[in-house]
Amino acid sequence: METPVFRAQSAPMRWQDVELAEYKRAEEAPFRDVTRQVLFDHPMLSCQLRYFEVAPGGHTTLERHEHVHAVVIARGCGRCLIGDRLYDLAEHDLVHVPPLTWHQFQADEHAPLGFLCMVNTVRDRPQLPTAADLTQLRANPLVAAFIAQTTAGSPAPLPVNQAP
Repeated sequence: METPVFRAQSAPMRWQDVELAEYKRAEEAPFRDVTRQVLFDHPMLSCQLRYFEVAPGGHTTLERHEHVHAVVIARGCGRCLIGDRLYDLAEHDLVHVPPLTWHQFQADEHAPLGFLCMVNTVRDRPQLPTAADLTQLRANPLVAAFIAQTTAGSPAPLPVNQAP
């Protein structure tokens, strides 16, 4: 398949002849209200440019992998988890997701979160958190609150001793 030289925007955050696809298969991993579009994929450049849109109140999968992401917020607002830190997101912010770093993007309750994501064309499969990983992530109260709604069916952490 040949990559077109030009693709006009056909609707807000939609491009001519670009398929609007599911983020991933529902049985693969937990997520809510996310779509994916592959905007650019050329054999002479070993990366893809993709556009994801998370509907208001939606979220991507909590995952990690060996490949790197470069993400530019193109529309709306929300928050993301990168490692053990949370970031508020606004249009035109740039997010670097390092290798093997837990990450998740969540849209604001009242606005979509749209982002461009550049990633290697050939890449490893995402890893989902184990019960032990979730316990470690939930040790940070801010992270625990952030992932609470998206990991509701996952094992609860063991009680953590808190300093007086």
